Amino acid sequence: MVLGEMDKFIIHYVGNKSQGDGVRFSTNTTDFANAEEHLKFLISNSFQSTEIYHFHFSPNIELNPVFQFVSSIFENNSSFVEQSRNCARYLYDKSDHPKIKGGELHVAYFRECIINGKRTDAICFLKSENKETFLKILHAKDGFDIDSDEGININKLDKGCLIFNSEKKNGYIVTVVDNTNRGIEAQYWKDDFLKVKPASDSYHFTKDFLSVTKDFVTKQLPEEFEVSKSEQIDLLNRSVDYFKSREEFDKKEFESEVLQDTGIIKSFRKFNESFKDENEVYLSDNFTISNQAVKKQSRIFKSVLKLDKNFHVYIHGNKDMIERGYDEQKHLNYYKIYFREEF
Repeated sequence: MVLGEMDKFIIHYVGNKSQGDGVRFSTNTTDFANAEEHLKFLISNSFQSTEIYHFHFSPNIELNPVFQFVSSIFENNSSFVEQSRNCARYLYDKSDHPKIKGGELHVAYFRECIINGKRTDAICFLKSENKETFLKILHAKDGFDIDSDEGININKLDKGCLIFNSEKKNGYIVTVVDNTNRGIEAQYWKDDFLKVKPASDSYHFTKDFLSVTKDFVTKQLPEEFEVSKSEQIDLLNRSVDYFKSREEFDKKEFESEVLQDTGIIKSFRKFNESFKDENEVYLSDNFTISNQAVKKQSRIFKSVLKLDKNFHVYIHGNKDMIERGYDEQKHLNYYKIYFREEF
C-alpha cells in the first residue's frame, strides 16, 4: 500500500453521546500544508497490516451509512465536506457507551494511491482520543524559555480506517486500526460505526483457523478429555508447526497429522461449527497459508508451563521428553524432564 497525494482534509469534534458532549462541525476544509508530511507518516506507519476488511450490512450493503457516505465522496468529490459531517454525526450516534472517549475525527482524501498494484483514490478516517504532553523550547532574548502543550503522537494512532476506491461491489478494500479500547466499548468503531467484516482471503482464513484451534485446545479440550497442560502445549506447538511448514492448508490433513485422535477430531469439528456460527465467519477447509498471519497468531500460542509461582517450563518440542506424575508421600504433582545436552 502506497499513499498518494493528500487532496482534502477536515476535522470535526465528536463527543460522547451518553454524556451529551455533542458534535462540533467544521464548515470548511482544514489547511494541512504545514502538517501533511507528519499526517502521511502517521497514516503510512499505522496502516501496515495485511488484514483486509469489507463494508457489510444485512440484508443489503447499500444500507450501511458509512458505505453510502464514502461512495458519495468517491462519486462526487465536491461533497467531501458534507459527507464528512454526516460521518461525524453518525459516529456520534454510535458513541453512546459511557467509556467511549470524545475526540477529533480527521477525514482525509488521497489521490493516486496504490493498493494491490492498482492506482486508486482513498479516504482516511482518524479519531484522536488521547493527547500527549510535550515540551516546547522557545527562543528568548536572553536564552531560551520552555513551555508545555498537548497534541497527537504522530507515532501512534488511536483509531483509524483507510478505504480504497476498489472492489465496491464487495464493500471496498478497507483496513482498520484500533489501538485504544479492548473492552465491549471497543466494538463501536469497527462493528457499530464502520460495520466491516474480514475479507475472505488467505490472511483471515489462516488467522481464524489458528484462533479456533487455540480456543479449542485451551478451553474445550480439557472439558471433554483428560489432558495435562504439557499435552495442550504440545498440541498448540504442533498446530503452529503445521502452518509454518506448509504453503497450503488442508483440513483433513491437519486433523490427521495434528489432532490424530478420532474422538478429539470429532469434538474439534463440532467446536469449529459453533465458532463459525457465533463469530459469523467463514472457515474454508482448503486455502493458501498466510505467513504474516502465522507469525502474528503464533505469538499468542503460549508454550509456557507455569508451576505454582516457583517454575516456568518452556516446551517447544517432543512431548515424550516430559512426564507428569504424583508423589504420594509429599502429596504433590511433579514433572520429570528428559534431555540429552545442557546448554
